[in-house]
Amino acid sequence: MRRDLRLHDNPALQKALSSGFPVQIIFIFDTNILNSLKPHDARVHFIHSQLKKIYQEVSSLGASLMLYHGIPEDIFKNLLNANTIKSIYANEDFEPYGINRDQTIKSIANTFGSDLILSKDHVIFSPNELLKADGTPYTVYTPFSKKWIATLMEDNSILQNFECDLGQLRQCHGPHTFPQLEEIGFKASEINFPSEKASKETISNYLETKDFPFLDGTSRLGIHLRFGTISIRSLVKTVLELNETYLKELIWREFYIMILYHFPFVVDLAFKEDFRRIVWENREDHILAWKEGRTGFPIVDAGMRQLVATGFMHNRVRMITASCLTKHLLCDWKIGESFFAEHLLDFELASNNGGWQWSAGTGTDAAPYFRIFNPHLQTEKFDPQHQYIKKWIPEFDVKNYLHPIIDHTFARERCLQAYKSSAQSK
Repeated sequence: MRRDLRLHDNPALQKALSSGFPVQIIFIFDTNILNSLKPHDARVHFIHSQLKKIYQEVSSLGASLMLYHGIPEDIFKNLLNANTIKSIYANEDFEPYGINRDQTIKSIANTFGSDLILSKDHVIFSPNELLKADGTPYTVYTPFSKKWIATLMEDNSILQNFECDLGQLRQCHGPHTFPQLEEIGFKASEINFPSEKASKETISNYLETKDFPFLDGTSRLGIHLRFGTISIRSLVKTVLELNETYLKELIWREFYIMILYHFPFVVDLAFKEDFRRIVWENREDHILAWKEGRTGFPIVDAGMRQLVATGFMHNRVRMITASCLTKHLLCDWKIGESFFAEHLLDFELASNNGGWQWSAGTGTDAAPYFRIFNPHLQTEKFDPQHQYIKKWIPEFDVKNYLHPIIDHTFARERCLQAYKSSAQSK
């Protein structure tokens, strides 16, 4: 198990259980990833709590979940040395680190006469399944989404469940103790994790409620999609019956996964070459004010405080805060991307990178660079009574709030000039 923390509708688990051989489920707390995180990272607590549920269910069936802590390549070498393993089953990961890791593990397995068998799980269509007529990847969302929907409508079997007969699990090893969070170097988080069950009402009303941050109008399922505690196939089945707008959000997610897979340079570079030479201001005092929610733009400050306190930020506010950092303060989008990566419970490299480059105007299918959100107008439109702002800034007072650290009109003109200069400096 990696980012597929469930025992139902799990393609890799189903294949393993159908192999006719005894099956041992394992999870590796990967130190290549964990060593870059802070001890109170809530996502590790979330993973740990989900694994505990799986451990208890598997144990009740007379089988075991074995957990390891270390570098995956080393752990697999030890496992292959000590056991006769016919095959290793896992669900595919399309991020650069995951691809490289799996290639290495496959090579190690092959030297022991074993194999790594990967299945598609956390997407409806993998990055090579939906290509343009000439065989190249899409770089614009709208035609990609049309192809996505048309292909799904042609073949409903794509959404089939992968039934897992857990009765086939066998006790391959003796009882395996479940480690405490502290044993892997982390502490329990006080953040409340959202439920994996979004109400049908929330999804049905998504178009009408999604842009208003003071409403509980979004599903909050991001963390569950990220770590596979829910099945994307089951969610799409539900959404198809309820709301096309919500479905498009799920397609955006797969669009960005496809972009990252085919254009991995986007991790470090703007997708649009024209905007790789922007001269960013990157003022430390402005960056710190943005991170701490002290920009003087109330809706931006509320969003940043919500993020740090809860690991979540409303999607509309994500766009406003990202636009503020990149276009008002003229700070490199990678600074904001990194801060979101540290704090978002639902952090996923592809979506985070794609969203930041969209907001900065540097990415594929991006908001045009000359579209610069006015925080005051955004507030009037989406939080007119300041309900969201007051929730996260209790001391907020319209007349006496912090003065904005930069003038909107000045910032807009400076941004336009910086982007034009970059595009002209080929």
